[in-house]
Amino acid sequence: MANAEPLCLTSTLHTPHFPKALIRTPKMALNLPLLLALCTITLSLIPSPTFSRTTPSSDFSTTVLDISASLHQAHQVLSFNPDLLESSNLEDTQLSDITPTSSSSFFVQLHPRETLLNEQHQNYKSLVLARLARDSARVNSLTMKLQLALNNVNKSDLYPTQTEIRPEDLSTPVSSGTGQGSGEYFSRVGVGQPANPYYMVIDTGSDVNWIQCKPCSDCYHQTDPIFDPSASSSYNPLTCEAQQCEALEMSACRNGRCLYQVSYGDGSFTVGEYVTETVSFGNTGSISRVAIGCGHDNEGLFLGAAGLLGLGGGPLSLTSQIKASSFSYCLVDRDSGKSSTLEFNSPLPGDSVTAPMLKNQKVNTFYYVQLTGMSVGGQMVAVPPETFAVGQSGTGGIIVDSGTAITRLQTQAYNSVRDAFRRMTQNLRSAEGISLFDTCYDLSSLQSVRVPTVSFHFGADKTWSLPAKNYLIPVDSAGTYCFAFAPTTSALSIIGNVQQQGTRVSFDLANSVVGFSPNKC
Repeated sequence: MANAEPLCLTSTLHTPHFPKALIRTPKMALNLPLLLALCTITLSLIPSPTFSRTTPSSDFSTTVLDISASLHQAHQVLSFNPDLLESSNLEDTQLSDITPTSSSSFFVQLHPRETLLNEQHQNYKSLVLARLARDSARVNSLTMKLQLALNNVNKSDLYPTQTEIRPEDLSTPVSSGTGQGSGEYFSRVGVGQPANPYYMVIDTGSDVNWIQCKPCSDCYHQTDPIFDPSASSSYNPLTCEAQQCEALEMSACRNGRCLYQVSYGDGSFTVGEYVTETVSFGNTGSISRVAIGCGHDNEGLFLGAAGLLGLGGGPLSLTSQIKASSFSYCLVDRDSGKSSTLEFNSPLPGDSVTAPMLKNQKVNTFYYVQLTGMSVGGQMVAVPPETFAVGQSGTGGIIVDSGTAITRLQTQAYNSVRDAFRRMTQNLRSAEGISLFDTCYDLSSLQSVRVPTVSFHFGADKTWSLPAKNYLIPVDSAGTYCFAFAPTTSALSIIGNVQQQGTRVSFDLANSVVGFSPNKC
């Protein structure tokens, strides 16, 4: 009997391991029907655990979700005081001016939105709903950008060229009407000479950098003072003939100076003068003559941040202008008060799970990765291989995006992943869906629970397995958790920042590789 498998299992309290066998005697093994009957009676007498729950089968791989810790953070974020954060005093820092090269290494701090904006939410559920509304607007913006590119529509064709760009000419085909503010992660950079610090949204899904500028014809509320061009010695307007001006998708000319406009698919836009300025990266250095929009009319979903840093793959992005060979970020949990870093030209961590970076010939902004499939509980999900491939026409594919929160999968792929997860979590009490989510659970009576692992698979047998908190997230403070993936009718799939939390995501631009390295914040 020493090598016999356990014949009767029971759940245990406060354990991350699978349940252990009940004590057996040699006599029990002699009468299997009697043994099974005894097991049934014994299990029926054991009260249901109130602290943890195990999966009903060991046929698939699992990981632990710490429910009590995530709910504690959910409560804490509602009362977090942004004033407790230390701000960089760039005005008193002597920064060396760096000529852009692929070897210059520098970094800035990166903060989740809720640690910077003192927004009032009635409860955690209202905070989640606000996040998901912003996220839907974000996805609309990305899909609109791709559609325009695939249809060979130049944005300037949508709006007549003006000697003066007017806000009323900036209506877009898709407008969400949501005014809650966008941007989930902010970096702290200096702009101007002398440098003044500003919180800027980081965005891998766009290219043009811009900041709100005085005088404002219409500016939204931001945490920092509005940038004043007259106070900077390095402020330099670009002419209409400048290479940077000609690279803009939407531009106009007034009195020989270049004007820019960027409109997003969610109805947001920024309009102003296109200039070059000095951008400073904490105390690690500064770079002069970076093309940046000086926005005098900025409306829509940018509440809180002073502007935006475009980290996309186009020629006007910050990464392209500073000739970065690589950049990386680690996104901390949005409910935590912690911060991390946005780094340029830092080496790829040695333990990174790498994936080939792909290019879409129709749009150079997005960072596509070669995803070969997904697994749930260690079992590959049946998804046609072409689902995540970039077609010759530019459709399809999957991108890594810092601004999208919830990973979007083509409907067929999403259904397969969701159904596999549901089959392996039949022991969990289900709950009603909310907003984007159709698969939710009532975990209010538990402190921890084992759930099936969810993993992304890339070429050469590379696997990026997510921690449970990156795909089963709280949607209220009472213990309702939802499977944090969503379907999309668009051909474009997106790996969002909820799935990226706690992982250093590295974009090796020189070698066309994306790396995922857990616990490198």
